[in-house]
Amino acid sequence: MSRNADPSFWARSRQHLIRYGGSFEPLIIERARGSFVYDADGRAILDFTSGQMSALLGHGHAEIAAVIAEHAAGLDHLFSGMLSRPVVDLATRLAEIAPAGLERAMLLSTGAESNEAAIKLAKLYTGRYEVVGFAQSWHGMTGAAASATYCAGRKGYGPAAVGSFAIPAPNPYRPRFGGLGADAWQAELDYAFDLIDRQSSGNLAAFIAEPILSSGGLIELPAGYLRALQQKCREREMLLIVDEAQTGIGRTGMMFACERDGVTPDILTLSKTLGAGIPLAAVLTTAEIEERCHERGFLFYTTHVSDPLPAAVGLKVLEIVARDGLVARARVAGARLEAGLRALQREFDCIGDVRGRGLLLGVEIVRSQAGKEAAPELGAAITRACMAQGLSMNIVQLPMMGGVFRIAPPLTVSDEEIDLGLSLLKRAIETVI
Repeated sequence: MSRNADPSFWARSRQHLIRYGGSFEPLIIERARGSFVYDADGRAILDFTSGQMSALLGHGHAEIAAVIAEHAAGLDHLFSGMLSRPVVDLATRLAEIAPAGLERAMLLSTGAESNEAAIKLAKLYTGRYEVVGFAQSWHGMTGAAASATYCAGRKGYGPAAVGSFAIPAPNPYRPRFGGLGADAWQAELDYAFDLIDRQSSGNLAAFIAEPILSSGGLIELPAGYLRALQQKCREREMLLIVDEAQTGIGRTGMMFACERDGVTPDILTLSKTLGAGIPLAAVLTTAEIEERCHERGFLFYTTHVSDPLPAAVGLKVLEIVARDGLVARARVAGARLEAGLRALQREFDCIGDVRGRGLLLGVEIVRSQAGKEAAPELGAAITRACMAQGLSMNIVQLPMMGGVFRIAPPLTVSDEEIDLGLSLLKRAIETVI
């Protein structure tokens, strides 16, 4: 019998765990190394999502493990009113690599926390309370972050924060303003903000945006969109918050995805990739915004704000990314992966679209390329077949979509591992169709 079927393990999981979304894989994961995780039977499973899109350097990176061991033994956690060198050093390094002007940082634990803090900063700075996001967004499951999250999790919990608004994200594969050419997104954006203006009570504080909406179906904002969005914000004296939880620290082939459009947001949030699997998040903003918020009594005091151990890990992550040329590697490896996915698209009619940047790519599953009909059951079947082949793939299933695979291997992924993943995906599709 497979050791994954351990009856005691699964009985205890059913008895003692609160289920938090979807279902668990019928596997017991025992260890992880590099681009692979290993189940209780010792089977290697290629991790094409970097865990929860976070293990930027793969699993069990020796240098990261050494930093954790050193600080676990010597300087792990402090009273939040104390400072340590790793915290100040990481804040300094982030200011050096971030878009110019984002020179003040706060270090937290999760993406939801960083977005929560960003929204509070925006409200305090502007003296307003209305926050706009995309209708396919995911910014976290806490308070204001959950109120700005629209792709899932809104039903059954009562009202969101007062002043929560959404506009549609531009989706070239499924355009709403069809027939208007390549710049249809501008007409859509203009119309969306006309509706926002009609609904607003005059208290617009911020727009929060992901450069690539990952949980919303791997929807990439078209070139120029983020700059146009920033202009909409400036016209209304609202702040632009860019959430780079998944796109930051090189994954798209640039250190920060917003740099492609030459956009410096008022507030930039990081998480996932900054800690490379360790809980670490950051909020970056300008000195002017931070000064005014401090004068007005900004309060965001958490148990693990400015903890030294995760800060030391973040420093090491940035060092490795720079030293090993991993931003450029994401471009090269991403091009190889995208070329392979497009070859599969030409072979299989169920692959409707391939999109994304660098090592953050999406594959949308449909009934046919011509019709673009949603095929959720097909996407789910391919997901199961991938796992049976030894490939871990994450699929987003949303209304009107057949299912979108989010593919985000570590930046350390080898060419051989990319080719293996493509061959396993091909084999999985062949077993299903």
